[in-house]
Amino acid sequence: MKKSFFNLLLLMITSVPASSQEDLIVNIDGRETISLNGTWNNIIDPYETGFYNYRYKERDENDPEAYWNRPVVKKKTDRVEHGYQAPYTLQVPGDWNSQRDVFKYYEGSVWYQREFDTQDLAENERAYLYFGAVNYEAHVYLNGKKLGSHKGGFTPFNFHIPKKILKSENNFLVVKVDNKRHAQEIPTLNTDWWNFGGITRDVKLVVVPETFISQYELHLSQDQNIQQAKEKESFELEGRIQLNRAAKQSKVRVEIPELKLTKSFPITGDELSFNFEVKNLDLWSPDNPKLYDIVFSLNGNQINDKIGFRKIETSGKDILLNGENIFLRGISIHEEIAQDKRRAYSREDAEQLFGYVQDLNANMVRLAHYPHNENMTKVADSLGILVWSEIPVYWTIDFESEKVLDKAKQQLKEMVIRDRNKASVIIWSVGNETPVSPTRNQFMKSLIDQAKVLDDTRLVSAALEVGYNEEGINHIDDPLGEYTDIVSVNEYLGWYGGLPDAAQSAQWEVAYNKPLFFSETGAGAKAGYHAEKENRWSEEYQEWLYKEQIAMMKRMPENYSGMSPWILTDFRSPRRNHPVYQEGWNRKGLIGNEGNKKKAFYILQNYYNELENQ
Repeated sequence: MKKSFFNLLLLMITSVPASSQEDLIVNIDGRETISLNGTWNNIIDPYETGFYNYRYKERDENDPEAYWNRPVVKKKTDRVEHGYQAPYTLQVPGDWNSQRDVFKYYEGSVWYQREFDTQDLAENERAYLYFGAVNYEAHVYLNGKKLGSHKGGFTPFNFHIPKKILKSENNFLVVKVDNKRHAQEIPTLNTDWWNFGGITRDVKLVVVPETFISQYELHLSQDQNIQQAKEKESFELEGRIQLNRAAKQSKVRVEIPELKLTKSFPITGDELSFNFEVKNLDLWSPDNPKLYDIVFSLNGNQINDKIGFRKIETSGKDILLNGENIFLRGISIHEEIAQDKRRAYSREDAEQLFGYVQDLNANMVRLAHYPHNENMTKVADSLGILVWSEIPVYWTIDFESEKVLDKAKQQLKEMVIRDRNKASVIIWSVGNETPVSPTRNQFMKSLIDQAKVLDDTRLVSAALEVGYNEEGINHIDDPLGEYTDIVSVNEYLGWYGGLPDAAQSAQWEVAYNKPLFFSETGAGAKAGYHAEKENRWSEEYQEWLYKEQIAMMKRMPENYSGMSPWILTDFRSPRRNHPVYQEGWNRKGLIGNEGNKKKAFYILQNYYNELENQ
């Protein structure tokens, strides 16, 4: 049964916290935009002087000492205690930690400021400020007026700009960015990655009609038998359209020019569900990453996108892509460019990381432990790389807090809405290594339920922990496995427990008749350090572990469906403090922080080549 779009919206409204922003606008690149990337001025504000007065009360909107207001000196006796000017600048997009030494370990508030010009809006136009991501909390002001605030360091958001605020010249834009960690946030205080602060992704001014398509989705119907559809060469597509506000007697048109297909649908109100048949559809897969140009239009106003069509599902112990069994030859990735010690953000960054993935002969990536920038999923679409995308419900968040759950649901919603038209994304993950308890189980189940309502065209999972058995029989029976589509576990036999040869006698039993996926495994090694294989931190130790792990994987039960070892490249982490072998780096990368491939890279590469040729 197809879900009611009204019910979908109702769930989204009732299960997430109220926000000061409007609904997320998707496919910003397919719309009229002005880039606000580039050089921004900044003020480091650890005491949040620009936000609070000396009584620690939030400043009044018109307070001249508020950092969102333009500092103006009209006469020499005026007292002004803040200002925005060179050389105090930062590049956007980008994390602040890698740009100046003073920011390396900084966690706190930084004010970003820039000016911009734009044409006057026409009577039938409206404008939005769009942010690809800001870590972690953002307060956005334009010409002294607050547009809104957002929490969540890895998902996009946007604010409508009232016409009375937007000017044609010298718009004064200020963003307060705060990356402090808190126990009641997502993620929480304790993580194993660098807390990069800043406006880390694109900022754009978006100009749209007064009434416009804000969100849409188009995909293969989940109700059809994919094998029968392929035999008949006839497929059912279904989709949904959401407008920013109700329209009267309007029409939505959907075009697929390559298929010479145009469909028009009347719309009254702010939402529309539809379906139609298409012939001779070329399905998207890793071997055939086919993307179709799609044109959505409302009353002649067009949005262009590229969408691939595929079906991902499970059948018993198998993962099926377009009706065929697929093994996930994966690798985990952090959103970092190691040699620059910075967040990745650009298409060039994505192409570098996926270049490594292709060298490894992987067909899948786990984007850990948070939603990566949209360039990653776009490049994955174009290359035919399958994607696991995850929200940062990580380790020891407060599972008893409804407010924390609401924040997790909000980030899940924003992740799904942004990428639900990306064919490459096949798994939504709702967390990583969360400790089993009744409260945690209910918390995580509610996220799984939310994901399935938001999007029933993908699998849902979470990276679970393994409890090792001293007798060598490892039972995978986390209660959350009852609700996930695949059972995914992080396993470090030979690194955090025993030596690599312990894998030789390890046996595995799974409590669920579902595909089994190893979402992490690995060992640390400093690139260029060579010694006997028993020496921890040597490339030879890591190589030894991968050899033993792969031999063990070849003995896995028949439901073994893939793996994404930890991790593609070394990455920064304040938890990793050995003065010789770590120096602030998690060394589990198959590629070192200077770009050198370690010996274990080639062990995994050979395994993936064998699997592909079977």
